[in-house]
Amino acid sequence: MDALDRKILTELQLDGRLTVTELAARVKLSVSPCHRRLRDLEREGAIRGYRAVVDPAAVGLDFEALVFATLRWEDRDTVTTFEEAVAAVPHVIQAQRLFGEPDYLLRVATTDLAAFQQLYDRQLATLPGVQRLTSTLVMKHVVDDRPLPEQPADGGLRGR
Repeated sequence: MDALDRKILTELQLDGRLTVTELAARVKLSVSPCHRRLRDLEREGAIRGYRAVVDPAAVGLDFEALVFATLRWEDRDTVTTFEEAVAAVPHVIQAQRLFGEPDYLLRVATTDLAAFQQLYDRQLATLPGVQRLTSTLVMKHVVDDRPLPEQPADGGLRGR
């Protein structure tokens, strides 16, 4: 992946509805090579898909909490069962497995505190393998849905 591919990715993260012609103009490339690069990025998996970014408040999901989950055991069956159960909870909008403790970070969106409390008691607290859940409420998004940087954190010096 070169600098031009990274520029294409940056532009698409800013506006995923760009036509190939608009994209080519923004990255200063003719349409055919831009289209080829775009297809290559899609085929290689650098571009995983296209979607609309929906404002949670606009659809009534004004309340957000971060839930940290620690498992009793970290054997393969417990991890698999827990991850499948988490994936089945629609209000868990993001789930990440972590190194160390806690084991998981879950981002949960609901309508309000009462709805979160019900979800917590009825679904999250009953997830298989859970030893402990700890929650914190999101007060404000400071950086939200930022495009990935064009340059690797090491400035492209890795391997030199």
